[in-house]
Amino acid sequence: MVFRSSNSRLVAGFVSMGFMLIVAGCQSSDGGGSGGGFLGVGKKDEAAINADVAKAKASDLRAYCPKVTLREGTAVFNTYGKAGAKPKAPKGQDPALATDATQDDSGRLSYQASIGDVTRDCTRNNGMLNMKIAVAGRIVPGPTAVAGTVTLPIRIAVVEGDKVLYSQIYQHKVQVSDTSTATQFVLNDSSISVPEPAAATYQAFAGFDEGPKKVQKSDEDQPVKRRVRRPKPKAPPVASAPAAPAPAQSNQTTISDIPR
Repeated sequence: MVFRSSNSRLVAGFVSMGFMLIVAGCQSSDGGGSGGGFLGVGKKDEAAINADVAKAKASDLRAYCPKVTLREGTAVFNTYGKAGAKPKAPKGQDPALATDATQDDSGRLSYQASIGDVTRDCTRNNGMLNMKIAVAGRIVPGPTAVAGTVTLPIRIAVVEGDKVLYSQIYQHKVQVSDTSTATQFVLNDSSISVPEPAAATYQAFAGFDEGPKKVQKSDEDQPVKRRVRRPKPKAPPVASAPAAPAPAQSNQTTISDIPR
């Protein structure tokens, strides 16, 4: 009887000790600190974790290649036939509101070019990020299309916030020989070289760029040209020839002076 009681107490003691060790191990594993967890297995050293995170960020940054975006309104470019006389803005109306009748007449459309795809490729060398950007699209002929060369103004830029790191406009010439079908075009820009970024903050843009639009001036803004009539210069007076000297009178008697 005494043996059984002692044995039961001994087993209960071992069970209680094991439970306390498990709780202590859980608390050590969950708590803050640089020590190990239960039986040396548990929380990883914070310095090692930070090093792993830094390696992951550096790897992501090395793989970073700025995405190329088409800005709104820069994916389509239209060319028209010969323009007629531009309408004048009514008196008191903003001249910028006066539109060219040709631009609104789809019947005079020569070509419509559109960008359908943009791709990029990045490499790094000596602290510089080198990019290759390709712009692809097609040219669709319009009612007034004629075979020949079509010039497409395409701009490619790389920016960081408000800072322009690279900007180049190309007058890309495309030869159109068949006006009954669309013509494909591709522009490759491999001259982009910008400082390697410290974070993923770069943006690349591509699209058609016609440059600043000319604003038509109203008649009130046009300088009035007045024709000034200048008097013709008077011709200098012509100097008269000196009169011929009168013949000198002679005292000699001629035959006509002798009376008959």
